Amino acid sequence: MSATGRRRARFHRRLRWLVLGLATVFFVTPLWAMAVFSTSSPTGVTFDTWRQLLHVGQLSRDYPSFVDGVRLSAILVVLTVVLMLALLVPTMTWVRLRLPALRRPMEFLCLLPLTIPAIVLVVGLSPVYAWVTYFVGPSSVWLCFAYVILVLPYAYRAIDAGLSAIDVRTLSEAARGLGASWPRVFWSIITPNIRTALVSASFLCVALVLGEYTIASLMSRNNLQVGILQLSQRTPAISVAVSLAALVLCFLLLIVLTLATGQRRKGTETG
Repeated sequence: MSATGRRRARFHRRLRWLVLGLATVFFVTPLWAMAVFSTSSPTGVTFDTWRQLLHVGQLSRDYPSFVDGVRLSAILVVLTVVLMLALLVPTMTWVRLRLPALRRPMEFLCLLPLTIPAIVLVVGLSPVYAWVTYFVGPSSVWLCFAYVILVLPYAYRAIDAGLSAIDVRTLSEAARGLGASWPRVFWSIITPNIRTALVSASFLCVALVLGEYTIASLMSRNNLQVGILQLSQRTPAISVAVSLAALVLCFLLLIVLTLATGQRRKGTETG
């Protein structure tokens, strides 16, 4: 390598480390400030706030709305992920196989929520949820339908990238030629090949549901973020600790999912 090439490589290496360092400071500084705030007291550092979070029974008695919001958000995560995958994956696969002319219209519909503010979605969804409340009750669990709409653009891009990475038509025709039914083609051939894309879409869905506040608040429903807001009006230190714990939990979940999919892909390639 010439001297110019070495200098250029050295410059790019230093630039990468600089960008990585700035990104680390940008993301870690707020988390550090939250940790300091949640452990500060007039007498010094204390972990009473974090100990209080571990006593679920006392937390339920002192802050029932917050605990109910955590429970509802956990249910909403599961329901939204299941509905999103059940709606998008079969539809996108079938469009690629049988109705390729509808790919652009489907992409437009799935990306449309990106251009619509949450307040406008609330205005449009309020009459719908009035009927939902009339027929099945006012439970916050039914927010999963609105959350599926919100997550469509992100989930569509993730799943579309996975489907584009494989030859769906060739795989399905080969499986059909060997006598496989369409459900078996979908579950045994297509789904395993886009597992990473499905995990990515699911994680994006989890992050959106755990962080969503606007729709739940404007529709007078309860979830994790609404519970944190109500908690902050009574005990700011606990609300900050809960927010930090939720961020760390999402980060750890992303690492676990990444490692799990990487190990599974490595085992598949080895086998």
